[in-house]
Amino acid sequence: PPAAFLAASRAPDALLLDVRDPELRAAGHLPGARALPYASYVVPRPPAMGGLPDLDTLTRVLGAIGYEPGRLVLAYDEGGSGKAARLLWTLAALGHTRMALLDGGLSALQNETTTLLTREAEPVTPTTPQLAWAQGIVAERDWVVAHLCDPDVLLLDTRSAGEYAGFDVRAARGGHIPGAINLDWSTAFDPGRRPRTKPIEHLRSQLLAAGVDPAREIVVYCQTHHRSAHTWVVLKALGYPRVRGYAGAWSEWGNTPGLPIEP
Repeated sequence: PPAAFLAASRAPDALLLDVRDPELRAAGHLPGARALPYASYVVPRPPAMGGLPDLDTLTRVLGAIGYEPGRLVLAYDEGGSGKAARLLWTLAALGHTRMALLDGGLSALQNETTTLLTREAEPVTPTTPQLAWAQGIVAERDWVVAHLCDPDVLLLDTRSAGEYAGFDVRAARGGHIPGAINLDWSTAFDPGRRPRTKPIEHLRSQLLAAGVDPAREIVVYCQTHHRSAHTWVVLKALGYPRVRGYAGAWSEWGNTPGLPIEP
């Protein structure tokens, strides 16, 4: 809940990050929040438009906002939580575990609290974090190809039903990765409280009903791993032990000749 997020942000080791675009931040941000725009940790590498930056880039970007691996990272965006979720997945890929996002983003917080925003910049002492990739968080294209017939792996396509079926085409080819099941990421939102998510047990029941088995290794993807990053956070919050994100997603798969697809 927003109130709990605010309380956590006051912890001595909390690192509060505003991942909105600069023009939105210019109108005001939460006191103490440092700017880390979405574009700084998502790198378009055509055909993959939601690529993961390399370690040198992440060291520079995260060091500039004073990141240290042991701190409690709290991230928020304007509302849909996809940008904040993508940051949490990126940090998880670096082995970070102490982190959370603001469910519903700044819009939910402003609807439910009287928190005042500020335009004052937070002073930052830059760091030079020692970063390395963790195992089991990232699914590269070749890894996905190698596990297409693996009964232990479940591909979860979080795009719309139209994208999944190939009617809504956003790449050279439409359709989905063979064997993937479809659960639109937006089904996680509570219709009466959007952009807040549904209660945790509702989410659990919904995922199980869709066939998302916690005993299997789950690989989530969408078009650029923005929507599916939110699903990744939901799955981890529910205790799913093995969840990867495919950052190349459909922008890479659908634009790469020779890769198999299903309509």
